[in-house]
Amino acid sequence: MFATECWRRWIVCVIVGITGACAFAQAPAPKAPAPWAIEIHGGAGEAEWLSMDQATADAYRASLARALAAGSAVLEKHGTAMDAVQAAVEVLEDDPLFNAGRGSAFAADATNEMDASIMNGIDTTGAGVAGVHFTRHPIQLARAVMEHTQYVLMAGPGADAFSKQQGLEQEPTSYFFTEMRWKEFEEVMRKSNRPVPARPAGAPPPPAQSSKLAPGIFSHLFGTVGAVARDSSGHLAAATSTGGMQGKLPGRIGDSPILGAGTYADDKGCAVSGTGVGEYFIRLSLAHQVGELCRKGEAPQHAADQLIHTDLPALPGGEGGVIVLGRTGMPVWSNNTLGMFHARQIQGGQPEVWVK
Repeated sequence: MFATECWRRWIVCVIVGITGACAFAQAPAPKAPAPWAIEIHGGAGEAEWLSMDQATADAYRASLARALAAGSAVLEKHGTAMDAVQAAVEVLEDDPLFNAGRGSAFAADATNEMDASIMNGIDTTGAGVAGVHFTRHPIQLARAVMEHTQYVLMAGPGADAFSKQQGLEQEPTSYFFTEMRWKEFEEVMRKSNRPVPARPAGAPPPPAQSSKLAPGIFSHLFGTVGAVARDSSGHLAAATSTGGMQGKLPGRIGDSPILGAGTYADDKGCAVSGTGVGEYFIRLSLAHQVGELCRKGEAPQHAADQLIHTDLPALPGGEGGVIVLGRTGMPVWSNNTLGMFHARQIQGGQPEVWVK
């Protein structure tokens, strides 16, 4: 009887072993992550696309290409999506063509109030900063808030003080002054029947020509910049930076520093960065809504179009655009304005740049 029981146990072990071996042999190989990808934007608008000349288009194309290359270089070396979107946005913050960092718009008191945010799709951590005055790269400050505090949003003098405490590069107000943006500001103030304040201290003297915008230079209303990326590990990230709205009341804050409004990233859905009229993006929690549709299985293009071409214009004055990147596939964009500056690249592909 003892021998019979041993024999039974031996047969069971053999059967279990064979079954396990077969199951192991038939188990599918782990799915490889999607290729890395990145897309950037430099704002959307109307009037600029009606009057843009070839030299201006070429300048924007070159700037977008530089920013795209900076982000792509991070991903090509198997860097993180967070590092890639930050690298791309920093290039655009240094470029006076865009309304972020050095090319920032002016509030009605002739000051620059800069906003930015960044978000990590791995765990949906992120942070934003608003109304900062001296940080050369506001996107760096947003990431510092995310990584070195328990906060999600800091603003004004407190954010400026934290920036200095973190050792981030500071600049005088004159650094952020650009003649092109100042001319835009003057026109906005005059058209709204408000007095134009004195030029900021340290700004260069006004040029000899007329105060009107020079030919080929136009008001880029929604010049906010942003980036979305997917790294070689399959993780997503998004970042957005802006100089705000020309002639706004000091202290006004738009969607760019607010997670879920102008910036959103979740590995379970997609990464989003927007540009447009911030009040409407905030009311719709627009970036989060795009992400929610993607989490439910909608294609990123469909999700983007739903918000930009249906929900946003349903609010009178709702204008703008987004760039969106899902867990797989190519980056996409959607805008209901006449044009939108954007560029993208995917692993193994060539950079694509649009100034239309």
